[in-house]
Order: sequence, then C-alpha cells, then structure tokens
Amino acid sequence: MKVLQISVMRYMRDTPEPVTMCEVSDLKSFGFFQRPTIQQLLNAFNKIVVKRIAPGQRITVEVENMQEYQVHTFVSADGLAATLTADKEYPTRVAFAVLNEVLEEFKADPQMRGWETEVRNEAFGGWPVLGDKLSTCQDPASFDKILKIQRDLDTTQQVLHQTIDNILERGEKLDDLVQRSDELSATSKQFYRQARKTNSCCTIA
Repeated sequence: MKVLQISVMRYMRDTPEPVTMCEVSDLKSFGFFQRPTIQQLLNAFNKIVVKRIAPGQRITVEVENMQEYQVHTFVSADGLAATLTADKEYPTRVAFAVLNEVLEEFKADPQMRGWETEVRNEAFGGWPVLGDKLSTCQDPASFDKILKIQRDLDTTQQVLHQTIDNILERGEKLDDLVQRSDELSATSKQFYRQARKTNSCCTIA
C-alpha cells in the first residue's frame, strides 16, 4: 500500500480554479525523471476533482489512465478541501480519517489564519503537519486507531465512488482539460497523451 500525495486546497467559487494551500508528495517509487511530470499530473487531477464536487461531499475517484491509484477527496462546507492519492489497496476508511484530521488541524493552526481569502498557490507550503501525516499514514495499521475509526464511520459511510468521467460536467472531456491546463508543462501533456495510448499512466517503474 502506498500514499503518493496529500494536499489541502480552498475552493469557494471566488477563483477560477481551486487554490492549493499546501501539498506534500512521496514519489520515490517513480523514476527520477518521471517525478516532476507525475507531480504536475497529480496536482492537476486534484483540482479537477475538487472543482466538480459539492461542499460537504466525500468522494473517491478513479482517474483515467491511473488505474492503480485513487484520489480520495473531502470538501468541507466552508470550502476547504483535502485530497489523498493512494493505490487501490489503501483502505478508504483510513484515507478519510486522515483527511478529516488534516482539515481539522489546518483550521486549528494559528499560522493558517487568512486561508479563507488566500489566492496564491502554496501560500502555506512547508506546513510540517502535512509531511508528518504523509509519513504516518503510509502504514494504515499504525494510523487506524480502532476507536477513532469507529467514531468516524458515520461520517465516511456516504463516500461516493466515481470515475473521473462521472464527475465531469456535460460536454467536458479530461483530454481537453489536460491540454488546456496552464499548470501542466508540454512534457506533462505529452506524457499524459502517451500514457493514454498505452493505458499505463503512473505505472511504478
């Protein structure tokens, strides 16, 4: 089981795209030269998902060409969102317990004041709590505190499982969104196109 990334974003419909507050990734399982491309694609997919689900919703999305991985996403009612990208073996209940903790601790941290109006990506980059959380949750058994999980079960039972196509708006296509993205380099777009042809995007080397 492997967690690739955890991110915190805000999306309150006052910006064209979700704003990344902070994110942390562990891409050591990929080749050195692949990592920047994988990083860009993960960031882009996270924003696509967050933008298209309603506040208060929990959703697990299988992204096209990332068959081995799922993006677990929770958007709270106030517009703060967290995503966790992991392989399919990673327990959904643990993923959402992690996301709950991340959002709670982010809001409680005095250093995060003003996030509600922040429009700069990575304005709170380097938040140490996120790095600690990524390290801790790599082993679900150590994170899966039975009492806490039981307490959280009621809030995670309504998790929706979707594919990326299911959450796109009418007429939208993932290929078009990728090609129009300003955050993806030409290399990342080419990587995505090639992966789509070979159906092996993000296969661990």
